[in-house]
Amino acid sequence: MDDEILAEVDPRGPRRVIGIGMLLTLGGLVLYLAFVQPPANFLWQAFLIGMGLVSLWMAHKMQVSTTRKLFLTEVSLTDSDGRVLAQVDDIVAVNRGAFAMKPSNGFTLTLKNPAPRAWQPGLWWRLGRRVAVGGVTPGSQARPMADIIAVMVARRQA
Repeated sequence: MDDEILAEVDPRGPRRVIGIGMLLTLGGLVLYLAFVQPPANFLWQAFLIGMGLVSLWMAHKMQVSTTRKLFLTEVSLTDSDGRVLAQVDDIVAVNRGAFAMKPSNGFTLTLKNPAPRAWQPGLWWRLGRRVAVGGVTPGSQARPMADIIAVMVARRQA
């Protein structure tokens, strides 16, 4: 019963394509600018080349990370590779308000204990006691997941 999936987030579709496409476009334009109209100072050209390469690397990392799905069970929030984002018993609060510091179409979790830093661009990140889910994820899947987690936390605290 603990392995029953209560909610799932699958970042497929136009938001994923647009996110990856924007990073590819940015990287390509910056590299184009660095080579076609190089700045007078070589350090600026090196900076532009570095930023272009970083943008292309980020596009690749986002493309790889958004092939994963997120699963919520009674026990934990995990991704399709088996990596545990957060244990449900360790979650203190869920924040998905309009003015919350959160990714697009997503939510943030506050944990009791800090966890190791981790990041999957466009899908989730974890820093200390904060876990954020969202980016290129569909809001129609992330909202119910956040609501289910909020109900589980409220039920546990009652």
